[in-house]
Amino acid sequence: MAQLIANEDFTSIQKAQAGLTKVFKKAEKNGKFVRVMRNNKPVGVLVPNRVWESFLEDLEAMSSENYLKRIAKSRVDKVRYSSAQVKKMLGIA
Repeated sequence: MAQLIANEDFTSIQKAQAGLTKVFKKAEKNGKFVRVMRNNKPVGVLVPNRVWESFLEDLEAMSSENYLKRIAKSRVDKVRYSSAQVKKMLGIA
């Protein structure tokens, strides 16, 4: 999974106002969100629906009680695995 910050583009508020549909189409095509700037200061973010749905899915997973319990358990678990062991477990070794 790519880092979220790597999926960011920038545009001026004037360009966004002049061609909002074009900005969204480009963002959707590239899988990026667009930070809208006015005088080189951020004023908002345009997020394509596909990116937004993925973001919501991640937020929902992270707010799951079961997920949070599993994270807490794994943090206290003393078992550590090497990358070779993980690859073997995943069948990619």
